[in-house]
Amino acid sequence: MKTLISVSFVALLILGGCATNQGPTYDGRSYNQIKRYETGVVIEARPVVISDTGTGTFLGAITGAVLGSTVGRSYGKTLAVLGGGLAGAYAGGEIAKSNGTELTVELDNGENVVVVVKGNEIMTGDRVKIVKNGSKVDSVYRIH
Repeated sequence: MKTLISVSFVALLILGGCATNQGPTYDGRSYNQIKRYETGVVIEARPVVISDTGTGTFLGAITGAVLGSTVGRSYGKTLAVLGGGLAGAYAGGEIAKSNGTELTVELDNGENVVVVVKGNEIMTGDRVKIVKNGSKVDSVYRIH
């Protein structure tokens, strides 16, 4: 069991290195769709925390339960699996949170919009391009 987990982890690391990680990431189902964009100037930027989408909680719970299963016997083992799963779920949810920035952007057409982006590279006064797929924001980046 431990060998299978180790081999899976190594394979994931190797396969994860195939992308170049240059530029924005697009969903595999929407990369070939026509996108629209708008440009404007950031008139306000404030830090926010972006919560976990559920992936970190799920992976943490699985990892905690697997680790908990290696401890104890009988009822103690059951409690260790349950406790490990709960602790892992909490830790995974906390780890998966990320820092972001809420941007209020005055578009070139005079309309004001609010978008949230991961990271804090964009600041008040920056000129930005907002790439949209329908009403969903695909990316926001600084332009010159």
